[in-house]
Amino acid sequence: MRVVDIGCGALGLRALAPGLDITGVDLVPRPEYPGPFVQADATKRLPFEDDAFDLAHSSSVIEHVAPAARAAFAAEVRRVGRGWFVQTPAFGFPIEPHALLPFAHWLPPTLRRPYWRLAAVAPWEEIHLLRRSEFARLFGEPVHAERVVGLTKSWVAVRPVSSPP
Repeated sequence: MRVVDIGCGALGLRALAPGLDITGVDLVPRPEYPGPFVQADATKRLPFEDDAFDLAHSSSVIEHVAPAARAAFAAEVRRVGRGWFVQTPAFGFPIEPHALLPFAHWLPPTLRRPYWRLAAVAPWEEIHLLRRSEFARLFGEPVHAERVVGLTKSWVAVRPVSSPP
């Protein structure tokens, strides 16, 4: 199985499945990435043919993409993979997952930015968490909910890998 990990970071999916044929893609150079790597912007056309991969994977990436560019990002995920697994934190969960602060993502940016400084984890970044309806518009149904103590923590869209064309 050939996999593309869009927004791979330093290790991404490769850390969990080192034996798979995984190509990492990220906006920034990742010289430490242990395998094939392409520096590219997934909101533009990725340098791969249609259906080049059995699976397109993207975990906790689309919330970092500007809302106006999300449709282009989603289209590229759907274009390069015959199947996909896309996950993103849910807007409705009360803890902002990057800063680990309660309710931070529900505040307007003018209040969010100073509050974010209390975070012990992540530097300030303009992040826009998705609601279920937006996620479903981008990746289709079904949208699965990952739950913690009964609350939806994140959204997952899965398209099973189809047979080769």
